[in-house]
Amino acid sequence: MSEQKQQQKSTSFFGGAAILAGGIVLVKIISMFYKIPLGNILGSSGYADFTAAFNIFNILLMISTAGIPVALSKMISQATALGRQREAHKVFRISFVFFMAIGILCSLVMFFAADTFAGLMNNSKSALSMRALAPSVALVCGLACFRGYAQGHQNMTPSSVSQILEALFKLVVGLTLAWYLMQVLGMEDYVGAAGAIVGVTVSELVALVYMVVEFLHYRRQEPEGTDRTVSSNQRILKTCLQLAVPITLTSSATSIITAVDNSIVMGRLQNAGLLLTEDAATSLMGNYNIVQTVYQIPSSLMVAITASVIPAVTVCFTRKDKKGAAKVVGSSLKMAGILAFPCGIGMLVLGKPIVQLLFPSYDLEVAGTILSILGVASIFVCLTLVCNSIMQSHGILNLPIVTMLIGGILMVIFDYVMVGNASINIYGSPVGTCICYGIVVTLDLCIVRRIVRGCPSYASLLAKPLISAIVMGAAAWAVYGMVSRVAGNTVSLFAAILVAVVVYFALLLLLGTLTKDDMSLMPRGDKISRLLHIH
Repeated sequence: MSEQKQQQKSTSFFGGAAILAGGIVLVKIISMFYKIPLGNILGSSGYADFTAAFNIFNILLMISTAGIPVALSKMISQATALGRQREAHKVFRISFVFFMAIGILCSLVMFFAADTFAGLMNNSKSALSMRALAPSVALVCGLACFRGYAQGHQNMTPSSVSQILEALFKLVVGLTLAWYLMQVLGMEDYVGAAGAIVGVTVSELVALVYMVVEFLHYRRQEPEGTDRTVSSNQRILKTCLQLAVPITLTSSATSIITAVDNSIVMGRLQNAGLLLTEDAATSLMGNYNIVQTVYQIPSSLMVAITASVIPAVTVCFTRKDKKGAAKVVGSSLKMAGILAFPCGIGMLVLGKPIVQLLFPSYDLEVAGTILSILGVASIFVCLTLVCNSIMQSHGILNLPIVTMLIGGILMVIFDYVMVGNASINIYGSPVGTCICYGIVVTLDLCIVRRIVRGCPSYASLLAKPLISAIVMGAAAWAVYGMVSRVAGNTVSLFAAILVAVVVYFALLLLLGTLTKDDMSLMPRGDKISRLLHIH
């Protein structure tokens, strides 16, 4: 491949990542205006009901949809790279029919087995929320197919817009229903949680309608393929399942382990030495669940990288460009570190001030300490997600399942032991999460090192961002401590964040973390590097 084509392909990768990242940042801003008020409207018990429903939803969602975008984007990007447009269209049609059937089946299971699932979660009041959420499984199946088709053509805009629509309608419909049911009609918190979840179902429907319209518009403009031979239905479905099933098992393992872990934590809080009632345990668990809205922000930013790296590396392999593939892999790990380190360390040092600002009705000591611990875990989670996408793009589909199961089993064991200890209590759960993902990311990085030839060393990719983030964290902690002596929490927190941002980006430039070659891969990177004097 010529150097010009290499540059165009890399720009396409980072351009797609930039579009997704921009969309995800906007979605997360909207989500903050949704989840933070929602947590305060529902209270800790109602939010625990809301989260219990999502734990079951995520399991069924992973079973029915997890591998779809990755499998479709990989198959479609490979077909289009070879000029086989008819093949790409048939891949989409066959996959859509099959996976929609699975999604409808999972929706029916969730609706009719809601009471059983609620019992398994040790949270009987969450059944109503599960029924309200059940239709979303089938809707998300359709969304996953259309997003996989668009991403396979390295067109990230429809996915970003549909996610923004989801977030907006969830905000408007969900918050309005939760507020109306609880504040106007005076209903109990578990009914308010179900009302909020109706907003989720409506938002998925709106996003799906948008993706259908975009798909039809794209198909009218796309030239018809000239490839004469097209694979059979059976072969396409077999190939899709071979790609999707291992990815689904990996993602399902994560969701299942999370659900089992939450059930165990609830049970240990009620039945171990603590002997709490279900309502008391639910309230304590609500403090843990609410801070996860902040903890999950860094990992959501990784979606931009993971969604772009798979089709980009697939195209490299299709064209037998191993050097280009290694360059994309190295850049994706480096960008993951640049994003994950400051977020994680920021939560570690400012956990309690963040909770005090965002969730004033929750237990500051409990929720703040949990968020600080989860800040460390978020770094491991981010790197794990990127490592998984790298392995999947190289055709390594089973090892991520094995590493996730190893970490997940250890997490469940640690949580069972630690949460049942009265002196550790609920704090055992975030510690278990740190242990789980710390082990998983260590194993994943070792595997990536073995399979990617020519990838730069991890020290050269991650050391400088980590050092910059540690110094940034120390500066933020010191500024908050000083300003809080003369000002309130809000002013102190924003002063600390402002200083942290300035310190971090200054260190990235001073240490030469971002090179001119890195910037040249990004949209308008040459202009940005000249503006910032990056050499």
